[in-house]
Amino acid sequence: MPRLTLAALLVAVLFLAGCNNTLNPFCGSSRPVPLIGSLSPSSVDYSQIQQGMVLTVKGSHFVAASQVLINGQPLSTSVLSDAQLKVTLSSGIISGPGAVNVIVHTPSGGSGDVGCSSGGNSSTLMLTVN
Repeated sequence: MPRLTLAALLVAVLFLAGCNNTLNPFCGSSRPVPLIGSLSPSSVDYSQIQQGMVLTVKGSHFVAASQVLINGQPLSTSVLSDAQLKVTLSSGIISGPGAVNVIVHTPSGGSGDVGCSSGGNSSTLMLTVN
């Protein structure tokens, strides 16, 4: 019966299909995919947008490089913590009433080619503009 060396076992764990960052010791500098759970407020009047209003995005796995995308457009984002972001919405970003797609994007960073996933887009939440 063949004996696995420690190096062979490490290589097998690192490059298994579906291997996640928590099992890979070389993934320490990679960034997690952001998760969003809620928007505050979740519904606004367009008059508030015209005056400029702050939208708070709550979730997890936010990093300093995370950005809020409104209908695919990246905005200047304040990262308050790994669970909270803020952006200012205006009529230059949202042109009228309707459903607005909100996504958090984290660019990849530092994962190299060692089997790590890094960054990505959150799921989409809808902001209702009346």
